[in-house]
Amino acid sequence: MKSTVAVFCLALSLFLAISPAVSAQESSPAPTVSAPAPSIAPGTDPATATRAWLDTVPAEKRAKSDAYFEGGYWLILWNFLIASAISILLLASRISARMRDFAERVTPFKTLQVMLYAIMYVLLTGLLVFPWDVYEHFFREHAYGLATQNFAQWFREQMIGLAVGLIVGSLALAGLYAVFRRAPRTWWIWGTIAAVVFFMVGQMLAPVYIAPLFNTYKPLNDPVISEAILAMARANEIPVTQVFEVDASRQSNRVSANVAGFLGTTRIALNDNLLKQCTLPEIREVMAHEMGHYILNHGAKLVIYFGLFFLFGFAVLRACFDGAVRRHANWGVRGISDPAGLPLLSLILGAVFFILTPVKNTAIRVTEREADAFSINTAREPEGMAKVALKLGTYRKLDPTPMEEFIFFDHPSGRARIRMAMDWKAAHLPCGDVQ
Repeated sequence: MKSTVAVFCLALSLFLAISPAVSAQESSPAPTVSAPAPSIAPGTDPATATRAWLDTVPAEKRAKSDAYFEGGYWLILWNFLIASAISILLLASRISARMRDFAERVTPFKTLQVMLYAIMYVLLTGLLVFPWDVYEHFFREHAYGLATQNFAQWFREQMIGLAVGLIVGSLALAGLYAVFRRAPRTWWIWGTIAAVVFFMVGQMLAPVYIAPLFNTYKPLNDPVISEAILAMARANEIPVTQVFEVDASRQSNRVSANVAGFLGTTRIALNDNLLKQCTLPEIREVMAHEMGHYILNHGAKLVIYFGLFFLFGFAVLRACFDGAVRRHANWGVRGISDPAGLPLLSLILGAVFFILTPVKNTAIRVTEREADAFSINTAREPEGMAKVALKLGTYRKLDPTPMEEFIFFDHPSGRARIRMAMDWKAAHLPCGDVQ
């Protein structure tokens, strides 16, 4: 599931942006036949072996994937600028204040006022950002051969996402503004706690109630693959008895998998592209990576990391919000508990998270590298890991500079992953016997 409305609301947009990093393996299109391993003589040092793997990718394919991923650098900037421009427009034109006034005329209840404002906010911002959404998530994806939906199919899913945003966004904002009203001095601390709670609830409910709105999940019928996955799950005491297959090919040709949920909602799922396009050693490697996230408690760790980011963001919000409201009295915003100030709140927090991009990506990338280490020691498939890294490199730059990887990569680069596999293989540890 991907975010389909650029500015749902503060809580929903931040939480859904984080969720994939917690539970899902990054995905990319892959060829229908696994590429052969390069000829590497026994005893070759890992650096040379890594370069041999990278050199198997044709120059034109490398150039295409580099162009796609490097274009994403600019998308980060443009998404921030567009969201900021929308927030400023809503404030300076007093549209936000008029939406608040309308909600107050409709109902005297504060909670319902916030929910009504949130509905108008989601619909209006979704409409304003829709042309950019079409370019970024439809035309650009098709231009690079990463999508399979026609426009009608894509648009239908945007409407489903919008409906989810209206429901979840209005409830989340009602809760957040209730905190603001009841804690006028310490709202920034309690707001952080509320954000963390919303995120945890989302992690628990999304696999069961949200994901099936976009795809069909059914039990994996191939016993050879399912038993290989469940054997690793049993060995690591992951509480699942079934593997699910999801029809992701209806949206894209990317391979992906995840172990998501907790407190009784844990579920292993892999998409049909992974089954069609990868060998069993590669599938084992991908699934071991996902199990690593679960075993190493990355969901809880990232909740803590992003809780700290939220705390910093809300502290900046506390320092800036009231001053901005006093300086721009014509906006008609009364204070932090006034829903008309949501665009300003989003503007400030958006700027904070934009500046924190390298820190946020590093926090996620560290957990991904830990999951990679777990997977290579669990699946024991170094060549499978190298092949999957190359397939992920179809849309992710394989060999970035250190600065690029630090700023823009929320997963290890293909080069880093292949090097890990070659280091592991050079240690002469016994590999799996599944070919």
